[in-house]
Amino acid sequence: MARLGKVARATNETSVDVVLELDGQGKAEVVTGVGFMDHMLTLFAVHGGFDLDVKASGDLDVDAHHTVEDVGICLGRALKGALGDYGGIQRYGSASVPMEESLARVDVDLCSRPFLVFNAGFPSAKVGDFDTELVEEFLRAFAVNCGMTLHVNLLYGRNGHHMIEAIFKALGRAVAQAVRPRGQQGALSSKGMLG
Repeated sequence: MARLGKVARATNETSVDVVLELDGQGKAEVVTGVGFMDHMLTLFAVHGGFDLDVKASGDLDVDAHHTVEDVGICLGRALKGALGDYGGIQRYGSASVPMEESLARVDVDLCSRPFLVFNAGFPSAKVGDFDTELVEEFLRAFAVNCGMTLHVNLLYGRNGHHMIEAIFKALGRAVAQAVRPRGQQGALSSKGMLG
């Protein structure tokens, strides 16, 4: 049975459709109107081995904030939908990824208790036209709407593009570990349930 999550969300600011298949081939079709975000989401899918389809339109005449945040909301909900009650998965995932001079580490716990720890600073406020502060906004929306505890630690780096790319590659790999089936039913918890 395919582990598939589909989310459609429309507000006065954005319209977002996300389809996420966890047991995919790393195929991504991402069109958000924010080129750098498209690139990062493609990296997430490729390095996680997920099939990901994202279509978004938003008030980019204002800035990219609403679009990026709402894509994070929808991707988090799609992941939650694909997992159901989080039973039968490894639950935890960790990955460190180098990108030339940069190194990022991402740790996740799919536990129904959303939390973000974000230890990253970037050398400039923008990478091209992309506001680097939106990385944290995206990750918070993703974690909260999935029910994930997410720790992102950028250990070092100098090039903003490389630093953010390392984070998204590590995110894909860590989530892939966490969603891997563990061969037993039910939640991986001494309580017998998550949350």
